Amino acid sequence: MIEWLSPAKRVSAVDWNAVYAEELPRIYNYFRYRVGDDAVAEDLTSTTFEKAWRNRRRYSEDLSAFSTWLFTIARNTAIDHFRRHRETVSLDAIADPPGELGVESLVQRRSDVDRLTGLLRTLSPRDRELVAMKYGGDLTNRQIAALTGLSESNVGTILYRLVGKLREQWEDEG
Repeated sequence: MIEWLSPAKRVSAVDWNAVYAEELPRIYNYFRYRVGDDAVAEDLTSTTFEKAWRNRRRYSEDLSAFSTWLFTIARNTAIDHFRRHRETVSLDAIADPPGELGVESLVQRRSDVDRLTGLLRTLSPRDRELVAMKYGGDLTNRQIAALTGLSESNVGTILYRLVGKLREQWEDEG
């Protein structure tokens, strides 16, 4: 971006159509991992982009990448959601909708989703958040570190251990 532009003009230089097209799937998948309900994930994604648009003048490229800023808004939106809905949230809908699969494949997929949901529920809220950012939001360890205040190597170590723990539990149950 051009340094001499005022912050308002720098923000207007952001290609919102491109940002929306690129970030929408990542934000949506982040929410799918966090709340497990497609309709709620859609609502929270919409809320996130609405907040970003309304607060676009607050974004400063000097402080963070645009995607980091957007995921910060998404995290805060998730926190607000969980504060309003203090009940346990199911992760039943984290799998993609099935296509032309046979009945046996559908049953197996549903079973796998249920098993994964159960395993994810055993994780602490922080660990579920990290898994959602990494595998739902497709964020890099560096981006997760910037959002959480953890070091990049700590994020990598935690995720490595979590995946190993989940894999071990998966095999033990199977």
